[in-house]
Amino acid sequence: MDVQQAYDTWSATYDADENLTRDLDRTVTKTILGDLRCLSVLEVGCGTGKNTPFLAKIGDVVTAVDFSAGMIAQAKAKISAQNVTFQVADITQAWPTADAAFDLIICNLILEHIEDLGFIFAEASRSLAADGRLFISELHPFRQYLGGKARFQQGEETTFIPAHIHHASDFLTAAKANGLNLLALDEWWHEQDEDSPPRLITFLFQK
Repeated sequence: MDVQQAYDTWSATYDADENLTRDLDRTVTKTILGDLRCLSVLEVGCGTGKNTPFLAKIGDVVTAVDFSAGMIAQAKAKISAQNVTFQVADITQAWPTADAAFDLIICNLILEHIEDLGFIFAEASRSLAADGRLFISELHPFRQYLGGKARFQQGEETTFIPAHIHHASDFLTAAKANGLNLLALDEWWHEQDEDSPPRLITFLFQK
């Protein structure tokens, strides 16, 4: 099952399934970005919209994209904010965005499924306004080294979604190559992660 098919399948139960990584990501995103106020926000990989209502509060206009039509359908069904527009898009292809159009771009829990980080950073940099910020929240590579990856359960069957390991330095290298400066790098644990490697790694860059 490829990535798109997997998320289309998972979309029906994604919000209800136990998922500590998803829950921590929602908390971390609010913690880091809660004080921002933006004219225009691009949410790349919005999924079922776990962070979209928050972004609708800090941004005047929010464009939420995902390449899973199933995930987008779930998000549309529960989010009625008038300043949010949803769009199905494949971010491994040229983004449907104008140059310098966004004050904030966020990518949460999707880049493990993308092989070419350089292309993503190039499109993000092109789409960011001067001084705009790029926020990334990803499964920590330490977790990946131990075999961690996105997965979901259906009955007795576990589906592991195809993923690529990106080291912390890979993000920093791709950012530097595309004119993005690191503002903050943080590691995060869920309260149930006692004596475990960090669950998430986050980066905040500025153009």
